[in-house]
Amino acid sequence: MDEPLTAPRKRRSGGRAGHATRRGTAAIEQMPWRLPVNRDRPTEPLSEESVARVHEATMRLLEDIGIEFLHPEAVEILRKAGATVNGENVRMGRDMVMHYVRLAPDHFTITPRNPDRQITIGKGHILFGNVSSPPNYYDLEIGSKVAGNREQCRNLLKLTQYFNCIHFAGGYPVEPVDLHASVRHLDVLYDKLTLCDKVVHAYSLGPERVEDVMEMVRIAGGLTHKDFDATPRMYTNINSTSPLKHDWPMLDGWMRLARRRQALVVTPFTLAGAMAPVTMAGAVVQSLAEGLAAVVLAQIISPGVPCVIGTFTSNVDMKSGAPAFGTPEYMRATQMTGQMARFYGLPLRSSGTCAANIPDGQAMWETEHSLWAAIQSGTHMVYHAAGWLEGGLVASPEKFIMDCEVLQQMQRYMEPEIWDTSDDALALDTIAEVGPHGHFFGTQHTQDRYTTAFYQPFLSDWKNFEAWEAAGAVWTPERAHTTFKRILDDFEAPPMDEGIREELQAFVARRKSEGGAPTDF
Repeated sequence: MDEPLTAPRKRRSGGRAGHATRRGTAAIEQMPWRLPVNRDRPTEPLSEESVARVHEATMRLLEDIGIEFLHPEAVEILRKAGATVNGENVRMGRDMVMHYVRLAPDHFTITPRNPDRQITIGKGHILFGNVSSPPNYYDLEIGSKVAGNREQCRNLLKLTQYFNCIHFAGGYPVEPVDLHASVRHLDVLYDKLTLCDKVVHAYSLGPERVEDVMEMVRIAGGLTHKDFDATPRMYTNINSTSPLKHDWPMLDGWMRLARRRQALVVTPFTLAGAMAPVTMAGAVVQSLAEGLAAVVLAQIISPGVPCVIGTFTSNVDMKSGAPAFGTPEYMRATQMTGQMARFYGLPLRSSGTCAANIPDGQAMWETEHSLWAAIQSGTHMVYHAAGWLEGGLVASPEKFIMDCEVLQQMQRYMEPEIWDTSDDALALDTIAEVGPHGHFFGTQHTQDRYTTAFYQPFLSDWKNFEAWEAAGAVWTPERAHTTFKRILDDFEAPPMDEGIREELQAFVARRKSEGGAPTDF
């Protein structure tokens, strides 16, 4: 029912990114791999006075109220550095906080097993990652929400690798609950490292998981321990247990990666009206305090280790208590946090989110609101940019495909040639040639540029109603499902040295024989 897709482009690195064929039809069009730079001036809703007030409130929270650290070693490290400790409650003076926060770099790189996929966090870049951590899965073929499994996880990893607009592979794109929790990380990281060659992530869920993932990333990169520790090769993301707590498993992983100089992202999950004050300013202050406290800990352990401050501040539906995403409040909270991240000199992480249950109009407008908030806020690292549904409880391949169309358009929006004002771009000679009675289709100026002048979608359907109806009246999620199947049929994993693959397999087998990781903390 769909029209034939456009001709394939030159094959790019990492499997068939940008090149797919199926029964003689050609690949979807996608933009080449690149690290987009956001050249727009950030939206800054806070006045200079308001920035000072938010900072003052954040410092007072850290000084007078404190954050609970549910990890004795973390508490002792902070005490020795000058914090005031009362049991698990840790209070930090603002001089201490600002001293250590200033040690964190404002940009850094992460180099995965394929060095051509190295990413830069900061320096104006805005990078996008896949959906991470939903326990459930939905696609049009199944037609309902189901618990995730390994096959679905692998398929979403293939999409993560395939799309050039996805720059890093976050956590499990869907939780494969058919794998026992003690060994799940081993199987999923093996799949991730063999199906993808992009930057990967480790869940901070206990020592064994973190250590296993670091070792598997080291093996996959063919690195010595010294080489692995010399520069970031992976990252973790931790969430505070809002309000005002950091729990043991996440702190433990945070400290382990800090000691090995790997990248660290801290993202308080502050839902205004539930785990944070109902006002967005209060929720942002709490989020900043929880995040900065973790940054201080990392810098004490390993001065200069890369840290990213994350925002996941949104609101709840006050009628039901359910989380809401992509709301006006979410957008403003993201912009406010971006303004404060620049004040503290830290890179920023935000997310592409929605509360919709299926890949419908609500899913797309809420996600696009949150993605535009990422651009407006100066975000450097966007989690969950493709595939997220139901407040993070569901992953969907159709939504993944639809989101990638949006991401490509946003990345095209950021390309500077669109606002080129050279003599050639101003085109006065061509305007004079056409005059008031002609058209521009046949001019040499147009002929030289028509194939690359405008963004060409791979999923959007620009036919009029009659042509769309004659072609089968295929709705967007259905077209996305067809594209998903086409990509799976064509997918080729990126190359990996067979000796490295065998070493990974042996490591996984050994750790499984040892019992993997404990499932209680």
